[in-house]
Amino acid sequence: MLKRSVLVLVLPLALLAACPASAAVRASDIIQRAIDGFVRPAYAGLRVHADRLAAAMHKLCEAPSQGELEAARAEFSDTVYAWSSAEIIGFGPIKENSRLERILYWPDRKGLGLKQVQAVLSAKDPTAVNPTQLAGKSIAMQGFGALEFVLFGDGADALAGKDDPYRCAYGAAVAGNIETMAGEVSAAWNKSDGFAALWANPGPQNPLYRDGNEAVTELVDVFINELEMVRDVRLKGFLGGRPDADKPKQAIYWRSQNTTTSLAGNLAGIDALFQASTLGDALPPDSRWMADSIHIQLVNGVATAKSVPGPIDKALADPALREKLEHFTLITSSLSTLIGTRLTAEFGLTAGFSSLDGD
Repeated sequence: MLKRSVLVLVLPLALLAACPASAAVRASDIIQRAIDGFVRPAYAGLRVHADRLAAAMHKLCEAPSQGELEAARAEFSDTVYAWSSAEIIGFGPIKENSRLERILYWPDRKGLGLKQVQAVLSAKDPTAVNPTQLAGKSIAMQGFGALEFVLFGDGADALAGKDDPYRCAYGAAVAGNIETMAGEVSAAWNKSDGFAALWANPGPQNPLYRDGNEAVTELVDVFINELEMVRDVRLKGFLGGRPDADKPKQAIYWRSQNTTTSLAGNLAGIDALFQASTLGDALPPDSRWMADSIHIQLVNGVATAKSVPGPIDKALADPALREKLEHFTLITSSLSTLIGTRLTAEFGLTAGFSSLDGD
């Protein structure tokens, strides 16, 4: 678990000292725009893709063929991208009932999840092919990691025929489990009296957000912490300081060749959230260039990640593609400085979020 940036921890104190009471209203507007413009659409999109993935798995199991296997694999990749965008909002409904970890158990450096999935495929546990019963099992057995192994791991080609119906049934149960959780999270974000109302309406009686400062800090935390996660955990987890230190099999989604798809989705989500919240509009006029720069660099980061296709081990072995991954690191580092240092300094050390009240 990454620690929050020191600046973000200090930020609420500065804001509490500097912010007029009316700032909470403006902060509430920013949060509401973030919810309506990004959070709800992102999780609604995940639900749609998860529905399609579950349907594709059922078709594969009912009429196994190479074509249906490729269709299921394509839906998996599309759903991974949708999840990678939405997962940056890792608080609220997604944290309830361990949904975040159940959807994506990662990193799994000791391979515990892989061993559990291989064991259930070997034992052909009948309870693991029931989505309801599967939901009560180990978190490592019921999300994207498990389904990736089913569709792309050793023995996956058997799904194109009728030789391994259990493997397909288990994959369909996992997809159904992801579908259920995606639907639950989307519905929870749309509840009029749910978590969204708490985040968008801070106040003394609010059990989670006592004022606008705390609500907006939650938003700023997303940008800072997710950039750190993408760079320091996801990317540097497999990209070494030199080629002989690379660890391609530590990369997320390496089996399905979705490593860079996921990285692109993460940054695309950050950009969409930043744009939807219009947080940059709260900057002093002579500092609003930061918002444009943040947007441009996020777009460049998405494009850079997407320009590294195929198996991650082959990309790492190609000097030109490896250089793109190193460039991606530099982009995220620059963004961390812009948002985690300069943006928060503008809000916390000059006018605080007093600009949020329109003064």
